[in-house]
Amino acid sequence: MALKPRITKSPPVRLIDLKSKPFFIVASVEVGNTTTKSILTATNMETGRTHIINKVVRMTRDVRPPKPGEVIFGKTLTDVELTREAVAELVRDTLTESMEIAGLDIKTDLDFVVRSTGVVAGFDSPDDIGEFIKALADGCLIAGVPPKNMTPPMSVSNIPKKLQKFSKLEQVIFDGAVAGVVPPIGATGVEIVANEMEGELATAGIKEAAKLTDVDFRNPCISIDFGTTLDGRITNSDQPYAKTIGNFCGYAGAIPDAIIRGSKVVDSKVGTALDVFEKQKPPSFFTLKLRAKAIEAYAKRIHELIIIEKVPKDRKKYGSVPVRPDAAEEIGVTLIGCDVGVNGSDMGKLSAIGMEICKTYGLPVVYAVIDEVMAGVVCRLIKVAKEERLVFEDTTIGITGRAGITGNKPKLILKCLDEMNFASKIDERVVFVDDGLARGAAVMARCMNSLGTPRNPLGGRHGRKCILAHRIKLQNK
Repeated sequence: MALKPRITKSPPVRLIDLKSKPFFIVASVEVGNTTTKSILTATNMETGRTHIINKVVRMTRDVRPPKPGEVIFGKTLTDVELTREAVAELVRDTLTESMEIAGLDIKTDLDFVVRSTGVVAGFDSPDDIGEFIKALADGCLIAGVPPKNMTPPMSVSNIPKKLQKFSKLEQVIFDGAVAGVVPPIGATGVEIVANEMEGELATAGIKEAAKLTDVDFRNPCISIDFGTTLDGRITNSDQPYAKTIGNFCGYAGAIPDAIIRGSKVVDSKVGTALDVFEKQKPPSFFTLKLRAKAIEAYAKRIHELIIIEKVPKDRKKYGSVPVRPDAAEEIGVTLIGCDVGVNGSDMGKLSAIGMEICKTYGLPVVYAVIDEVMAGVVCRLIKVAKEERLVFEDTTIGITGRAGITGNKPKLILKCLDEMNFASKIDERVVFVDDGLARGAAVMARCMNSLGTPRNPLGGRHGRKCILAHRIKLQNK
């Protein structure tokens, strides 16, 4: 029987319903290495279902250049320089456009904003990400977002009236756990990986989206986010809160970006796979069959350049992402990384192979090779997780991000995991999610406001009931 990927899509929602029903409206504002997004979500508090209202996407490379006197505090993977002021303006414009398209008022209709970034390559340590988060906050404030809509409420009275009856704030407070998982903090109080927040959001977003499928993506689980950089988590089955026992870091979408830059159809420095494949049709069945041997051979060559392993103790960066493997080990968290050479030193070799494929066979085969490569990356990540004893009998897998769910990747990933004997009926254990980060922002905002849906829980173990009672008992101690 053919394996059937579970791919989630957001159900539509009408403006009249947003205005009249108890929807919790959240903006996810994310500045990534490739794209800057404002994605509006609306969660129906009667059903717990999250709808994506709209998304405005801009290329981060189009951020304005630094002005005289501005401090450059970081850069993207393609060396685009960033200042606090420039990032704030980019965020403001993106968020404002998103609200205008939706026909919503930023001051009265927007209930919460969650900010995140995947731009970590230009930072010296995980702690530096704080400055970036401040820049995101600046952008939200100048767009007109009230400050109270970016921080947890102190009491139920600080929550919009239409939502107060759904809040459990008088029973449980926000204690840092999102969707039933506590984040890993190093023994010294430092972040163990710079893009941990993205991993947290992706995990929560996949948990929410999986409710649209027959996959029970509660703990224990593995979440993998294939944006430009790689992030995600591995959780155990502890109750009421699962622990984060593994983190992913390094390169993800940067790999197909490097391959496509060699083709000369995009800019050789800042071009991305998105520039090409959003307009390019996936390769036909005929192409895949005719060029199967070539596709396999090129994928093998590329994988020889990709390193996937437990992050060595002596690394300060892995795949350009600042890490603290020493702190991770102290608290029992395994960091699994994906690199190309050392911090991308072999990216040029990927571009050279991309050029060769394009010259010899054309873009459809480049597309097919990228699909094969990224499916292989997923399976290698899972293999390392298994070797490190981070996979349990009932672990489920969730994948989000452009480099993991587009094209033919879902089918190839299932085929590869099936061949690995990861689990019987593998397609019932894996879910592919659109906009995992944005969905995760909606979940995080709900957690901060204690807006739970006990009859449709996100936290807890597979097949088990809501953990609210357990949480109340724990906090009362």
